[in-house]
Amino acid sequence: MKFSGKNVLITGASKGIGAAIARVLADFGLKVWINYRSKPELADALKDAITSKGAKAAVIKFDASEEYEFEAGIKTILESDGELSYLVNNAGITNDKLALRMKLEDFTKVLDTNLNSAFLGCREALKAMSKKRFGAVVNIASIVGEMGNIGQSNYAASKGGMIALTKAFAKEGASRNLRFNCVTPGFIKSDMTQNLSDEIKKTYTENIPLKRLAEPEEVALCVAFLLSDYASYVTGDVLKINGGLYM
Repeated sequence: MKFSGKNVLITGASKGIGAAIARVLADFGLKVWINYRSKPELADALKDAITSKGAKAAVIKFDASEEYEFEAGIKTILESDGELSYLVNNAGITNDKLALRMKLEDFTKVLDTNLNSAFLGCREALKAMSKKRFGAVVNIASIVGEMGNIGQSNYAASKGGMIALTKAFAKEGASRNLRFNCVTPGFIKSDMTQNLSDEIKKTYTENIPLKRLAEPEEVALCVAFLLSDYASYVTGDVLKINGGLYM
């Protein structure tokens, strides 16, 4: 994979898909900034795992849904490295409930975290990358934002909004040679899915044409492609990573 930039910020990167993205991008030679909001031990362990192999990594703490904190985080990176080349907006939460039982605060909290953080990241990246007229952003949306899901009206709205947000920023960033894309992962192997019963796992996989869950690294490699020079003519796109579950 070929990259013209030198560093990348990944929000919510201390575990899961975010950590896989950090490992893969570090392997490709980028300095990865590992953002976390809580549990510094996970972020530090990931940094140590990356640097032990001779790659570059740094840990940065801020709440990606808070405007001042995101702005301060970008400032720290610019002061350290002199630039920001790439951004992956991965931070997000869930709070699943049937719509009839969902309070407005349950709905808005998920939107505030997932969609606000993506907006702030895209906006701050647009500011920082415009000076060099180079950069790329990938937003981690979800298959749920495309097809909906029972008990996830808040999450679906946040991820569907992220898809639309990506397209809007792609149009605004194009004149500055900045690209904005997103991926929509389906069912991914994680701590949560590993704890499911064999029966539930079987139900999931039977509905997936490829008959398996995705490895986090498979999502990470797709993110790497969209950030890389190999995707230099790709912007405003939605890359589905779902094994054919939603075509």
